Amino acid sequence: MDRSNPGAVDRSIPAVAAGSDFLHLALEEAPLGGKSDWLARRIRAALADGRLPVGSRLPATRVLAGELGVSRGVVTEAYQRLIEDGHLAGRGRGGTVVVGAPAPAATAPARATVPPPHALFAPAPGVGVFDAVRAARARIDLSPGVPDLAAFPRAAWLRAERRAVGRLAASDLGYGDPRGAPALRLAVAHWIARNRGIRADPDELLIVSGTAQTLTLLGQVLYEDGVRAVAVEDPGSLGARQHLNHCRLDTPPVAVDSEGVRVDELRASGAAAVLLTPAHQFPTGVVLRGARRTELLHWAHDSGGLIVEDDYDAEHRYDRTPVPALRSVLAGRVCYAGSVSKLLAPALRIGWVLAPPKYRDVLVDAKRFADLGNAVLPQLALAQFMESGEMERQLRLLRRHHRRRRDAMIEAIRTHLPDATVHGTAAGLHLTITFESKSGTDFADTGLAAAALARGVKVQPLSWHAQRPHRPGLVLGYAASTPTEIAEGVAAIGESLRQLL
Repeated sequence: MDRSNPGAVDRSIPAVAAGSDFLHLALEEAPLGGKSDWLARRIRAALADGRLPVGSRLPATRVLAGELGVSRGVVTEAYQRLIEDGHLAGRGRGGTVVVGAPAPAATAPARATVPPPHALFAPAPGVGVFDAVRAARARIDLSPGVPDLAAFPRAAWLRAERRAVGRLAASDLGYGDPRGAPALRLAVAHWIARNRGIRADPDELLIVSGTAQTLTLLGQVLYEDGVRAVAVEDPGSLGARQHLNHCRLDTPPVAVDSEGVRVDELRASGAAAVLLTPAHQFPTGVVLRGARRTELLHWAHDSGGLIVEDDYDAEHRYDRTPVPALRSVLAGRVCYAGSVSKLLAPALRIGWVLAPPKYRDVLVDAKRFADLGNAVLPQLALAQFMESGEMERQLRLLRRHHRRRRDAMIEAIRTHLPDATVHGTAAGLHLTITFESKSGTDFADTGLAAAALARGVKVQPLSWHAQRPHRPGLVLGYAASTPTEIAEGVAAIGESLRQLL
C-alpha cells in the first residue's frame, strides 16, 4: 500500500468478480421483500465457508447494484450490516474489504491423515509411504535425497528469470517442443559434457519432470517393447522400484557388494534391462569401478541389454575423483537420466534423459501424450542459470556446505552410535549405517525408524530399500540439516536404539 497517499487503492488486496458473477448471485432467488437481508446472508455465508477470504475486496456498490438490477441502497444496506458485524470495512477509494469471517459451524474433529510411527514404518511400505513420511511432523528431518534447500540461490535465480523473460519472443509463450526448450537442451548438453564427460547433440535430449518421470515414461516404452522385467540393485531405491512396478514391470533384485552391482547375478536374472546408480549407489554409496564396469558393458554388448543410468547425486563428491558416466563409454546401450533435484531443488521438477536411438522417438511420443512438455518459462530460466556459470558456483557452495554436514554426521555417529558401521561417505547427500547382528540384540530397523520418529527425528530404514534380507540399518540424509540438528538427531537415534535393545 502507498503510505504517502492514504486514498490510494491497495493493489495487494485481491479483488473479487464484479456484478452478477459475484458469488454467482441470482436475483430471482431473492424474496420479493428484504433483498438487503438476502444479499447480506449470501455474503455472510461466503465469508464463513472461505469463498471470500480475509483481504478480499468486494465489488463497488454501484457496480453490483447495476448488475443485479436493484437500487444502490439495497447493496449499501447489506454492506453496512456486515460492516457493523465486524466482517467488512470501508476503505474509501480502497473499496469495501473483508476483515473478518463468522465462526464456522462446529464440526467433528478431522481424523488424522498421518499414521502413528509404528504404522508408518511398516515392513512392507505402500506406494504412498513417502507422502506420509513427508507429512509426518518432526523436529529434525534426516531423510535422504534432499540438498541444502536453504542455500537455494534466490537472487541468482531471479536474475535468470528476468533475463529469460526479457528475451522472450511472443511465440515462446505458445505450445513448445515436447522435447523441451532448445535453449535448455543446449545448456544441458554443455553441462553433461563439462561435468560427466558425455557428448550429446541437444536434439538427442528430452527434458522431463525429474528422474521420476524418466522412469515412468521409460517403463511404459519398455513394456510396450515387450520388456517385462528391469533388474534393480539390492539394496536399491524403493521409490524407483515403485515407479517401475507401476508400469507393470517386475524388478528382480541384483546384489550390490563393495565393487558395485554383481554382474553375474544380473546375467542369471535374465532381465533385458537394469537400473543402476553407478556413480554413487543408492543407498550404499559404493562406486562401480574398473573390472566391474567392464563386465557390465560386456553384458550390455553381448545380451543387447539396456542400462538405465540414474546419475544420482554424482556431482556431490568430497573425498574422491570424478567417475565417468557409463553413457560416456557405451552410448548405444545406456539410457542416461539426470536432474536438478539434487543440485538446486526437487520443487523445480526439471530433469533430462538421453536415450539410445532405439528409444529416442518413442520416449518423445510418450512425453508428448503425458503433458505436451514441461512448462517453458522455468526451462528458460534454468538455461540462463546454467549458461551464466551460476550452476557451477552453486555446486561449489553446496559441496562446502554438504562436506561440513557430512563430517558432523560422522562425528555424531561415532559419539552416539559407536557400534554402527558407516557406508558411502565419499560423495552424495546421504550415508548409510548398518548394525551387526548380535545374540539377543536383533531388532528391526523399521522399529528403530519408528522409535526415532516418536522422538521427533525422521530417518529411512534400510530394509525399505532391500528386497532380500540384509543387516538392519538406516539411510540418513545430512545435506538439508544444520550440524546442530544433525548432532541432536543422531543423539535421538542412539537413545531410541538403546531403548529397543
